[in-house]
Amino acid sequence: MEKRELVVIGAGPAGLTAAIYGRRAGLDVLVLERGIAGGQINTTEEIENWPGVQHATGPELSEMFRSHAEKFKTEFRDAQVSSVEVRDDVKVVVTDKGEIEAEAVILATGAYFRRLGCEGEAEHIGQGVSYCAVCDGAFFEDEEIAVVGGGNTAVEEGEYLTAFASKVYIIHRRDEFRADRAAVERALSNPKIVPVWNTVVEKIEGDGMVENLVLKNIKTGETSNLPVAGVFMFVGQLPHDEPVRGLVEAVKGGWIKTDESMETSVEGLFAAGDVRDKDLRQVVTAASDGAIAAMAASAYINEQVHLRSVLLEPDHVIALFYSSIEREQVALSDVVDGAARAAGKKVALVDGYRNARMVEKLKIPSLPAMVELNSGKTARIKPLTSVADVEEFLK
Repeated sequence: MEKRELVVIGAGPAGLTAAIYGRRAGLDVLVLERGIAGGQINTTEEIENWPGVQHATGPELSEMFRSHAEKFKTEFRDAQVSSVEVRDDVKVVVTDKGEIEAEAVILATGAYFRRLGCEGEAEHIGQGVSYCAVCDGAFFEDEEIAVVGGGNTAVEEGEYLTAFASKVYIIHRRDEFRADRAAVERALSNPKIVPVWNTVVEKIEGDGMVENLVLKNIKTGETSNLPVAGVFMFVGQLPHDEPVRGLVEAVKGGWIKTDESMETSVEGLFAAGDVRDKDLRQVVTAASDGAIAAMAASAYINEQVHLRSVLLEPDHVIALFYSSIEREQVALSDVVDGAARAAGKKVALVDGYRNARMVEKLKIPSLPAMVELNSGKTARIKPLTSVADVEEFLK
């Protein structure tokens, strides 16, 4: 089986930033991608909120990301990832082109917006049809636009869009919004917002850019035209969590839970970008996630390689596990080191606080503790209460 240090799944802003940081940290990085690099930003016609680049199209920015990663000799492979598995503590990425064993994995597969599915929607994506108010709202200064949806996202983003548009129609198939009461009250009190109840969008029209919506009232069956310069779809968003579904902890909807280092509930498996549970899904936050995940993965890999060489690979090891945040235990580590030298024995000193998962893996009940390992298998564990315990263990 092919073995790699860091496998990044996904080549959007999060994945490409992870590749850049991973390579600069000296890691062997393999990026698994499907089709064109860049992810969802390829569908964005204009990007004006990437710091340092006042204006770029989505494809232009994604090409900048890709070229930057290539500069550091990142390896790219076009492959379909079906799953990430953990086999005897080994992470395996299963693809249509074979299996890959990885020291660490970063899942940067992104998310996707549910499409309305009406005629003209696909043809006008990036030309008046948008799924992100923060990304595209500023392009509709003093224009009349529409929002489709009735949940919190639709209502809140509709209100946000009034900072730019002269009028915002919120089109909903029911006769009341499903959003929280506070959000609804704020929206309905805004003079720029016009609710359009019991209505669906049948067709999006326009020569190039969006110019008109064909609406249908679901109660009367009547159709009508609504001239607008743009339409924002907020009928739901879902993560591309398929490779790790059921493997990692997630919140409702499948959004992956991570800690501040982007690590998931599975050791050595990180998530970055839109696929994870977060408040703001933007290019800049995805890139930030990717950088954090890569550096955390680098630290994890270095730590695991070191611990394997010190603890698990030798035929026989005696180790002291202690906590570096407890002064008494740090002092004890010096005593143990001296006692080992006096006894003519070598003791590996392991910070159990920083390496909590190794403590858990070896089933060490408390710190400090002496541990004896034979070819990676635990032979003895003794929690320490005094220096005498150390001397007894070393006999």
